[in-house]
Order: sequence, then C-alpha cells, then structure tokens
Amino acid sequence: MGRKYKQQGYMDSGSEERGGRPQQKKPETFGPRTPTMPGQRSVWRCASCAALLPAGIDQQEKCPNCGAELHSCRQCTFFDTASRFECTKPITARIPKKEVRNECSFFAPRTTIERETSSSKPLDARAAFENLFKK
Repeated sequence: MGRKYKQQGYMDSGSEERGGRPQQKKPETFGPRTPTMPGQRSVWRCASCAALLPAGIDQQEKCPNCGAELHSCRQCTFFDTASRFECTKPITARIPKKEVRNECSFFAPRTTIERETSSSKPLDARAAFENLFKK
C-alpha cells in the first residue's frame, strides 16, 4: 500500500526509514531549576511628578521635587475615580479636592513593585559597542 500523504509520521513503520540528524543526548540535570527572576523592590512615587520618594519620608510632608502634598487622595492606594466618592473605602462624605492634604483615616501610600535593574552604565558609546562582542 502506498503513501497517500507526504507528512512524516503518516503510515511510518519505524524509525529506521527516517533519515535525519541523530538524536543528541541532553545533559541530565538534577534538582530544581534555579529561578532567573530579577530582584524586586517596593517604591513610593509622587502621583504628580512620578519622582521616587525617599524611604524615610513622612506622609505629612510635601514632595521634595514638585511640592505636592503626600497625604492626599491622589497619593492613596484606595483612590479610584470609578468608585463612589472616588475612594474604594467606605467614607461618609466626598473629599472635593483630591490633590490637597486631608485627614482621611484610611490613607495608605500608593506603592508599586518595580524591578531592580543594574545601574552600571558604560562610560562611553564605544565601550558599550565593544561589550556587545566580548566573549
């Protein structure tokens, strides 16, 4: 009986007819694979200018870069324009100005998780180009 289709695997009787590369043996590895995840850090950025705020800064202060209030609705984790009174927490009254300092008891600074990247920068463009072809 002849082959109706030319695809490999269709009516193959064995692997001896197959002509191709010999199978290479993969190296055996023992144990779990190590994760290649980069480091992560939790940072607090200003909602107005996106400046990175120092770790020890007080919430009652202003942004050192643009002067925006840090204890305001725009800097809060629970600020959501689609929610009732623009807050996901059950507040009793709407706070009219979201960028002005307020005394909300639910306030929590909006932090984000960012990847830690290497900060080493080449001295010049020529050195960066040379580093591409190093072995």
